[in-house]
Amino acid sequence: MEAKKGDWVQIQKTLLKSKERTAQLPEDTKKVPLEMRVKGFLINDVAKLGDEVEVETLTGRKVTGTLVSINPKYEHDFGEPIPELITVGLELRRILEGDNDA
Repeated sequence: MEAKKGDWVQIQKTLLKSKERTAQLPEDTKKVPLEMRVKGFLINDVAKLGDEVEVETLTGRKVTGTLVSINPKYEHDFGEPIPELITVGLELRRILEGDNDA
């Protein structure tokens, strides 16, 4: 897959190797490098996954890194629903409206 200049992409960059991380971190955290991922518009004319590229973020920063995704999607969520919280809004509305039998 190939990206062209102006495409929305995601890059990855290693900020600190594992041996460069502070000693105060938990052991499992110290064992892995500190990495960042940044989304932005590709500045290079063309690039393939794995290429070193430069992007411009929505805030205008220019960042270089390894191209890891072309037209990346958002994959975050808020996890599984918590049954006790599903009805909180309804219960609060009843309390605020004066129905204290809720």
